[in-house]
Amino acid sequence: METESVAAQQQHFVIRHLRESDFKTGGLRAYSAYRDLGVADATNGLAHAHVIRMITPFRPELSVRHHHDVQFQMVYCLRGWFETEFEGVGRQRLLPGSSWVQPAGIRHTVVGWSDDCELLEILMPAEHATVNDP
Repeated sequence: METESVAAQQQHFVIRHLRESDFKTGGLRAYSAYRDLGVADATNGLAHAHVIRMITPFRPELSVRHHHDVQFQMVYCLRGWFETEFEGVGRQRLLPGSSWVQPAGIRHTVVGWSDDCELLEILMPAEHATVNDP
């Protein structure tokens, strides 16, 4: 008899179709709207994925150095552009179709985005802390 892996036992099927009303404010950053893709529900919190839409123009006072207490973080640019300065790496700009994987806990500061910017972000675990750095 074949047994299911622990990861497979913890996951179930979830489907989400695009609806503009699914973009919600009140998330981590006030300048963004977030569309939950159902990954946290499907994986019982193992991972999280959302589309991030920038809803206000970039202003320098929005730049806050911070890091995320995660095991994995990937960002993929869907539209526009997004630029971040990473500790030990320097400035990096995402363009449509480009992505980066941020090492766990890397300190970074968002330094700009286009008015039409949309990003796909995948994180592990779903629940994690974001810490503003001095």
